[in-house]
Amino acid sequence: MAGTTPFLAPGIAWALVVLFSVLWVALGVAWGRRGKGDADDYMLAGRNIGLALSTATLMASWVTGNTTLLAPEFGYRTGLWGMFSYGLAGLGLILFAPLALRIKQLMPHGRTSGDFIRLRYGRLAWWVFMVITAIYTLGFLMTQAMGAGLLLQALSGFDYHVGMVVVIGVATLYTLYGGMRAVIGTDFIQSLLIMVLLAVVAVLAFRQSPMPEVHAALVNQHPDRLDLLLPAGLLLAWNSALFSMGEVFHNNIWWSRVFASRRGVVMTSFVLGGLAWMSVPLVTGSIGLVALARDLPLQQVNMVFPVMAADLLGAGGAALVFVVVFASLTSTLDSLLASTADLLAEDVYFRLLQPQASDAQLKQAARMMVVGLAVVTLALSWPQLDSLASVLLFTGSLVASTVWPVACGLYWRSASRGAAILAMLSGSLVGLAAYVLIEPYCAAVFSAAISALVMLVGSHLWPERFDFALLKEDP
Repeated sequence: MAGTTPFLAPGIAWALVVLFSVLWVALGVAWGRRGKGDADDYMLAGRNIGLALSTATLMASWVTGNTTLLAPEFGYRTGLWGMFSYGLAGLGLILFAPLALRIKQLMPHGRTSGDFIRLRYGRLAWWVFMVITAIYTLGFLMTQAMGAGLLLQALSGFDYHVGMVVVIGVATLYTLYGGMRAVIGTDFIQSLLIMVLLAVVAVLAFRQSPMPEVHAALVNQHPDRLDLLLPAGLLLAWNSALFSMGEVFHNNIWWSRVFASRRGVVMTSFVLGGLAWMSVPLVTGSIGLVALARDLPLQQVNMVFPVMAADLLGAGGAALVFVVVFASLTSTLDSLLASTADLLAEDVYFRLLQPQASDAQLKQAARMMVVGLAVVTLALSWPQLDSLASVLLFTGSLVASTVWPVACGLYWRSASRGAAILAMLSGSLVGLAAYVLIEPYCAAVFSAAISALVMLVGSHLWPERFDFALLKEDP
């Protein structure tokens, strides 16, 4: 990022950071005080979240800094398939919707995704699942932390480490004091900010460059970017869909939203949240197509969205992008910190270390885990890595292997623990091999395919008769 001119004056950037940081922390503390004060309320917001808040937190948690900046880059680099492939990541939320309702029915007292794996497949499968979850979560936390440093540096000239500390610090503070109530409440406001501000940029972009003009320019100058039969584009799209399914099906971010939401809204909120999220990469990706059609000069291709916004709105556009990115980063980091802290407190501290822990001790453990995760994330992210995308694609080979064990375990009595363990291990190994030997963006496809085959064949050869009533365990 050195040598590039910031889009926003540092003074204005600091004013925006202070304004929104104070707002998020104040709201987080205020919402946290509304709860009952017990562990269940801190971790799951009283299990009474309605449709609007549930939909907003799902959408905001899935919108990262990558969503607002990489989707335009994908559209700029690879045209329609780049834009559509990123948008297909929303299928993870939509396809999880019926499973979310099933989880709510089967596990009325559940707290984490680890609870399900432990009760359904046993302790060994739980260990395999927790290792996959740990690698994915650390990778995801690192990409968001490094993204915060890199993006704020590029947008406003902040030092990489300063930007990273500010974003992680703010998200940690209001998550620590307010728990899930603070996360969901701030996510609601952040999702509204993101949607409204992105719509403003898109409307202005297509007013200045109408769709027929953009299409004509692309046909003349870049016809390959409009090819919907491009093999690499089709493979990238499938990988994005399966990768997102793996992320959502296994990760405690989404399971905690299931347990926190009312039973009557949980399925609808996942469908609406997925559709709302898909609009973000489609809108920002289309802005990348406009930039390509206008032959906009770019120093860095990952800065398509800021360049377009500044071109359309000047300094106001740069400020708008800064707010969108800041909201995107905090809305994802708070969810990661809260849900991962809950998973560690419930599955490790309570289930393994202190099974006799009181409610107050469990809540305190969850709070300590939030701080510990923030510190570990800062330590791992302090040295800059060259590629954030490679980190995420690496984890895709692991998480895609969990899709079928989770789905089959929720609906199929015969799904066996041996098949689940082998499916996760074989899918992960084959996915990693594809990542190294073929291409990183096809790892999730191979992982999910092998996992499905092993899960189905293994459960057929060694069937079990699981009693779903065992999932109703009350912690």
